[in-house]
Amino acid sequence: MTNSYESPFCTRYASKEMQFVFSADKKFTTWRKLWVALARAEMKLGLPVTEKQVAELEANIDNIDYAAAKEREKVCRHDVMSHVYAYGLVCPEAKGIIHLGATSCYVGDNTDVIIMRDALEIVHRKLVTVISQLSKFADQYKDMPALAYTHLQPAQLTTVGKRATLWINEFLMDLEEIEYRIKNLKLLGSKGTTGTQASFVELFEGDSEKIKKLEAMIAEEMGFDGVVPVSGQTYSRKVDSQIIATLSGLAQSASKFSNDMRILQSFKEMEEPFEKGQIGSSAMAYKRNPMRCERITSLARYLIIDSLNPAFTAGTQWFERTLDDSANKRISVAEGFLAADAILNILINVTSSLVVYPKIIRRRIMAELPFMATENIMMNAVKKGGDRQALHERIREYSMVAGKHVKEEGLENDLCDMILKDEMFMITKEELDAILKPENFTGRSSEQVTEFIETCVKPVLDAHSDETGETAEINV
Repeated sequence: MTNSYESPFCTRYASKEMQFVFSADKKFTTWRKLWVALARAEMKLGLPVTEKQVAELEANIDNIDYAAAKEREKVCRHDVMSHVYAYGLVCPEAKGIIHLGATSCYVGDNTDVIIMRDALEIVHRKLVTVISQLSKFADQYKDMPALAYTHLQPAQLTTVGKRATLWINEFLMDLEEIEYRIKNLKLLGSKGTTGTQASFVELFEGDSEKIKKLEAMIAEEMGFDGVVPVSGQTYSRKVDSQIIATLSGLAQSASKFSNDMRILQSFKEMEEPFEKGQIGSSAMAYKRNPMRCERITSLARYLIIDSLNPAFTAGTQWFERTLDDSANKRISVAEGFLAADAILNILINVTSSLVVYPKIIRRRIMAELPFMATENIMMNAVKKGGDRQALHERIREYSMVAGKHVKEEGLENDLCDMILKDEMFMITKEELDAILKPENFTGRSSEQVTEFIETCVKPVLDAHSDETGETAEINV
């Protein structure tokens, strides 16, 4: 235990992998990699930077004296210049050319883009595993009838697997959006204090081709295919807003899944995994609470709301830049990704071994199926010479009585008993049992699952076969 605040994202929810992406080590080593890339490009383009200086910078990327940087920042009150100073202490030969021509956003903004790209790749990988696990579940249960619900009231039947495709489809939409964001991310490049590259015009004596080449070389070294075409001092803060909105979309899909699961667990039709020694309630020993899905719902709510932060920041940037983005940005973007990571960790855990209770599902179907089968029963009688209008009225009357028995008296649904006793319907118990077969009421559910997996899911999983099989350890 400590005597200072610790974020639950770090102690309880997010993975060490995602935490590292937003760590000081990742941030400041990336700053140094960017300084190396700048120096190397400037050297190749003819500025007075030597190979020895570049080599010295490269050799000391991980050699960060945080104490020296902290002490220097107390004096200069500038985080970037304090780290330029600390870098210079271990690179005496290159000290004079570190950060040559650049402004603070050269390292700050470019690093933020790199970090978001790396974080998105983690999110992408974990989401592929969730989709893979749910697709196996959907295929396994594609033929099992289940009550469907509209307005949370029993409606025509679906199958357990078909319902799972609804979850998968939304996660596929999120995956496509994540891939779009990764593909279209651009570095800020080296744009200068107001985006005009004036300092580089001075350094390269007005040679625009060399200035453009400098940015291209830096982008290539950092693993990007280009830089933003225009900017002020910073890249557009709409980028942050769009990326966290993408994570919000994932949170919305996850919340839909977790809420469905919580309701199904209340119905006792399905459950999230329950550990052998897990305690559901400190007071009620018999309880099996859907605590994992509740946590997904909770974290999803946080992430959805968090998406407002970069949206407001993007809308309040004045002209070429203001600094009201900084404090908000470093919290909202990091915690947005940490929340998404935590949600995915739980999703991986839950979808790896969803529990299904077929007998409960069947019993709940049979309590409602007589009402759903009335049209089939009526048509059977019409084929034998019955009066459709008279049959309809009789079924309506019996349905009201059966509904009263169920709702007001707590009895079983006896609609079928009334129909069997009424000669107007001309039906035997064997004929009625044949009609009341749940598999007859699921439409194309099974075919839809097969088609969906083959045409929509399988191509995605095949394209990312190296990303399936992710496991996640969660603290509960």
